[in-house]
Amino acid sequence: MTDVVQAPPDAAERRAKPAVVVYPNGTLPPPDMAMLAAARANLRKVDEIIVPPREGGSFRVPRGYFFRIVSTEGPQVGDLNLWNADDLSERFFSGKTRALHATHVSTGDRLWSSLPYLRPMATITHDTLGWYGWDQDGAGIHDVIGTRCDPYTHRLLGGGDYHRCCHSNLSRALGAATGKPAHEVEHLVHDVLNVFMCTGFTHDTHQYFMKASPVRPGDFIEFFAEIDLLGALSACPGGDCGATHSSDAAACHPLKVEILATEPELLTGWRPPERSSYGRSHGE
Repeated sequence: MTDVVQAPPDAAERRAKPAVVVYPNGTLPPPDMAMLAAARANLRKVDEIIVPPREGGSFRVPRGYFFRIVSTEGPQVGDLNLWNADDLSERFFSGKTRALHATHVSTGDRLWSSLPYLRPMATITHDTLGWYGWDQDGAGIHDVIGTRCDPYTHRLLGGGDYHRCCHSNLSRALGAATGKPAHEVEHLVHDVLNVFMCTGFTHDTHQYFMKASPVRPGDFIEFFAEIDLLGALSACPGGDCGATHSSDAAACHPLKVEILATEPELLTGWRPPERSSYGRSHGE
């Protein structure tokens, strides 16, 4: 039975209050996109990994290098985690990235790290899906809304165990990178950048939805590593996430991660960002 609450007499007035952007973009320290554009014009590939369908893979990117996530064989979304390669307690903070930028990110946006560090870990330097923008359903590409498909929610909602969820794929990838069992490192797996995923919120019920990704072979999203990074990527079991996830029903494809170097002199003036200078007294 639904509890119907009567609107107060001043309901319209309350709803009419103006919206205020919480973190105005103009207050963020901007990346030097002109410098990065010059640097990315001279890229050379130094390494790559292939992440098989319904699997995860890890990779390392030295600071001052670039990396790309590339669609190779068919429409496929990926779940990305990033850590400070020297301190895994510093990791990608999707919620703060969403608050500082938007629900979906693209060229010029940055991936921010967790508290108490709060600094840019990577800057998006190119996005071949940047043309998509917002569609008629309010959907965009590369979201920092969703968490990641995981076996715990799978069991909660449907029963049974599924071991190829993105959380499990990322846990195995991080375990392989650190030489530890997946269950010992899964607490370090965190909310993701949903690469290539097309998502939004429904207009009526405001529920999180997904639709078939527009990604095609050859599309990529490119990042500049602001600090030394350890990354993990899952090729989601949902494939293009146009119908399902956390199952073996969807057509899935591999993803490629390319590590690219540039000429150091093209990064003149760039320095790795410092960790937050807040003293952590918290008023004590």
